[in-house]
Amino acid sequence: MTGISEARATPSKSPTSPAPRWASISRKTNETKIEVSINLDCTPGSGASQEIDVKTGIGFLDHMYTALAKHGGMSLTMKCEGDLWIDDHHTAEDSAIALGTAFKQALGEVRGIRRYGTGFAPLDEALSRAVIDICSRPYCVTELGLKREKIGDLSTEMIPHIFYSFAIASGCTLHVDVLRGENDHHRSESAFKALALAIRQAIERTGGNDVPSTKGVL
Repeated sequence: MTGISEARATPSKSPTSPAPRWASISRKTNETKIEVSINLDCTPGSGASQEIDVKTGIGFLDHMYTALAKHGGMSLTMKCEGDLWIDDHHTAEDSAIALGTAFKQALGEVRGIRRYGTGFAPLDEALSRAVIDICSRPYCVTELGLKREKIGDLSTEMIPHIFYSFAIASGCTLHVDVLRGENDHHRSESAFKALALAIRQAIERTGGNDVPSTKGVL
């Protein structure tokens, strides 16, 4: 059984006040139960306080989602109860699907934003690059070069799958590459931080109301 319920704010807006970009969703299956709330507009100077509280049951995954939200200028609350007695697959996959779904719902119509974003993030010897296109054409390519079987309780094979699941659920084209690095913790964290910076750039408001596409629709 799979179900997703969604809720968005509908406050009154003044002509000069941009619409708030936040969403809360619930996703429940026979394998996981997830609650996600996201606010895309919590960058410094926005006037909104950034609140991050992630509990998936997998410590390293919590650390990665926290870094993604922090450097992406987002508030994020995520609570996940998953079948970790089996393994980490369902929790990692489903949390990324829920996050991507909430992100897409919060962003709304792709209008008046930059659409494209690129982020480079170093972490000691590691350096990663992420490029995102918010285009309603989901695709994902990753080259992380991870060697360990696990980082903490998260299987490294799940990390590219998390990026893939987020891209498919959010409707984004996403490329994430670790360009160099020896430590898999550093490589993984720099990849999430690079994605955060790319997202932050791509969702930046341009001040206009145009659809950023020659097609006229995304």
